[in-house]
Amino acid sequence: MISKRSSRMTSQRQVILDELRSAKDHPTADEIYVRVRRRLPRISLGTVYRNLENLAAEGIIQKLEMAGSQRRFDENPDKHYHIRCLGCGLLRDITISTKFPLVDLIDDTGGFEISGAKLEFLGLCPACSEKVASLPEGSEGCIET
Repeated sequence: MISKRSSRMTSQRQVILDELRSAKDHPTADEIYVRVRRRLPRISLGTVYRNLENLAAEGIIQKLEMAGSQRRFDENPDKHYHIRCLGCGLLRDITISTKFPLVDLIDDTGGFEISGAKLEFLGLCPACSEKVASLPEGSEGCIET
């Protein structure tokens, strides 16, 4: 939900936003903190978290709460989908045809009024697929990166 209240763009907030926009890898708050500290060595982790939460609440960025992983942040606030590698955790944007809106595929909402959707695609990235292909036959278990 986008907040009607907009906070002013402080220099700290601008650096946090700049680092997120340059990242393109959907970083966690901790990863953004490490990057921001290169430019603002005295910034606290709490300040980074608070600003990311506020930027997401204002609709300037997107907070991604994917199953099985830490919260990540996306500089693109527009509605779009992601694919996550089950091997290494790589997260990428993907494009889906809008010819058939997902809500049109639902037969019965059970009385729910749908206000949005979060859809996560899962698979293996090319690097992890290659690792799996090179495993000896009959090997099972996790892919180690």
